[in-house]
Amino acid sequence: MNKRPSILIVDDEVSNIEILSAVLEEDHDIYFATSGTEALEIARTTLPDLILLDVLMPGIDGYEVCAAIKADPLIADVPVIFTTALGDQEAEVKGLMLGAIDYITKPILPIVVRARVRNHLDMKRMRDELAEMAVTDALTGLGNRRRLEKSLNQETARLSRTGGQLSVIILDIDFFKKFNDLYGHTAGDRCLTMVAAALNRAVHHASDVTIRYGGEEFACVLPEIDHLEAMEIALGIRDRVQALGIPHSGSEASPFVSVSLGVATAPCLPGSQPEAWIKAADKQLYVAKAAGRNLVEGIIFEATESLPT
Repeated sequence: MNKRPSILIVDDEVSNIEILSAVLEEDHDIYFATSGTEALEIARTTLPDLILLDVLMPGIDGYEVCAAIKADPLIADVPVIFTTALGDQEAEVKGLMLGAIDYITKPILPIVVRARVRNHLDMKRMRDELAEMAVTDALTGLGNRRRLEKSLNQETARLSRTGGQLSVIILDIDFFKKFNDLYGHTAGDRCLTMVAAALNRAVHHASDVTIRYGGEEFACVLPEIDHLEAMEIALGIRDRVQALGIPHSGSEASPFVSVSLGVATAPCLPGSQPEAWIKAADKQLYVAKAAGRNLVEGIIFEATESLPT
């Protein structure tokens, strides 16, 4: 069942919110805010598909809210439509220059609001589908390196507001080059897709992201997962891959295809560098390889500090 599009209505006049809600609530999930500060908080929490934003509000006005939205990586892609009683061209140009996609003037006409909202949601859906294709690995269906970078940037930005935990797992298939040499690239591709499926089955939270990092290397981004749970997930991945029972006579770690995994966990703090999790997990992966492979190694670290070499 497809999720209904969500719309955030921002207006300091409750009566205007009620009017717009009545027009749109049949086909959309509605959130509302009566101030700019509240709007930014709700947008970052709910990640709406569209924002209807009043221009004239006390405190932070609509222009400032729009600028803040477009400057925030977490919500910058959310389309903004200004709703305003201002009819002059200069005000419209200013809003469009700040990143809004449209203007609706008050008093509103329901048929116009529905049509414009529908059109912009359709365009957003098409943009989202294209963006999804750009961050998806064609062979395995997992995210690709771009998805990894995007996810890490978004989650570190989001979690740094609360100091939430972020865990990352890096893994690769042991002696995969020998596997390709022995069984051929077609079997190698089949092995990669089976490992990817096992990885997906081991990861349960809706916010978790699974990645084909490159070649035979994979990654998991696990927001709000502490180190103990991340280690358990990594062990589950290792066991699921072993349970596939894919013969690998060239492996020095196991008679079957196996993986080595590195786990890194840190609280997200202001100034945390997203790439720090990759570096830390990668170091643990090499520790696991040096210890004999088919193993899990992990570390709890501080993302704002230099990692030991």
